[in-house]
Amino acid sequence: MKGKPEISRSVPIRHIAAVVVGNALEFYDFLTYAFFAVYIGRAFFPSSSPSASLLASLGTFGAGFVTRPIGGLVIGRMGDRLGRKPAMILSFSLMGIAITGLALTPPHSMIGVAAPALVVFFRMVQGFALGGEVGPTTAFLLEAAPPERRGFYTSFQYWTQDLSIMISGLVGFALANLLSEQQLQDFGWRIAFLVGAAIVPFGLMLRRSLPETFHASDAGKRERVSLRPYLFVAVIGLVLLASSTIGTYITSYMTTYAIATLHMRANIAFAATVVVGLTGVVFDLVSGALSDKIGRKPMMLIPGVVLLVSILPAFDLISHYRTTPILLGATAVLTTLLVLSSCPIVIWLTESFPTAIRSGSVSVVYALSIALFGGTTQFSVTWLIRRTGNPLAPAWYWTVAAGVSIAAMCATHESAPCKLAKRRIAVQAASLTGPVG
Repeated sequence: MKGKPEISRSVPIRHIAAVVVGNALEFYDFLTYAFFAVYIGRAFFPSSSPSASLLASLGTFGAGFVTRPIGGLVIGRMGDRLGRKPAMILSFSLMGIAITGLALTPPHSMIGVAAPALVVFFRMVQGFALGGEVGPTTAFLLEAAPPERRGFYTSFQYWTQDLSIMISGLVGFALANLLSEQQLQDFGWRIAFLVGAAIVPFGLMLRRSLPETFHASDAGKRERVSLRPYLFVAVIGLVLLASSTIGTYITSYMTTYAIATLHMRANIAFAATVVVGLTGVVFDLVSGALSDKIGRKPMMLIPGVVLLVSILPAFDLISHYRTTPILLGATAVLTTLLVLSSCPIVIWLTESFPTAIRSGSVSVVYALSIALFGGTTQFSVTWLIRRTGNPLAPAWYWTVAAGVSIAAMCATHESAPCKLAKRRIAVQAASLTGPVG
């Protein structure tokens, strides 16, 4: 229809919606754990020291990242061998099992050490599922989109993550206002997980309706592609995603940071999470669309440099004043810059790998970066705050990562079709005119 975007003649909008909804549901549960880490720590890792309990909870959160590279390798390669659809269905099914299991695990006071053991197990299942989720879904979005709109549609990968952050924050904000602190501790955090579990059957139904964008009709004629020419892409992608991951998990940490370090009320802390998610939902697609117009590299660098010089001043304001407007305003500014700079990274990475190895390569690179830095970021900044007593520790940690990222961005090549087309036209024009003089 005129005036409305078309993804492709063979892939209806409802199938893209299936990928979007499924991805959002999976990240909802994984991130909800981070938001309720304080209460989960008290339930499964009781200690006379609140900070020790929180560290144990965040350590278990990090356990889910250990299995991400394994999931990326197994399920991501499955997306290249059997197709994107079966890989996405498997990852979502495993996530449903883990969500339900974690929500129903009895506390330490009832079953003792079996409780934290079960929590660790379900976190590892979640990590395995999410490790294999990103590659097939991102490959599907890119392959379903017309070349000139790849950035916009692939940016739904980040958009769904931020949508899940916003929904998690809204659920947490509602629970924090409806329930007392003791009720949040006793059962409130479980409700947040069960909300995600209730939607799992709906997500599975949507994913079963998906077509296949690759290998469905050519399963017996798989193309063999050497990985060696793409090692540089993988290394640069790993560095870029590592920095982006650190920024994402520090902004997602704002709820725990506001409660445990700044000693602000829970409802205000969850409002910060809502701001993080809402900002991402607003600017992810904008970033993707702009990268289609001006290129991936400029969209990484320009907001990335501004972010680099803004992190420390923003955290200084938050920790000094500790008021709701400052917390929400600074969080919104940092998240906006992070989103604008980060979204083109996954687009560039996905475009840079050939179709035959795209799902597995993106899955493994993404999973490794998140396993190494996503799983350790919140634990590390909590430990740094505890050791130094400095509430600016997260800002210093993030600033170093952002500086490394800027250097990696400078080493990337341009992959946007609009830029490549202009470059080809310029080369052809130069060849036609010949040398001058």
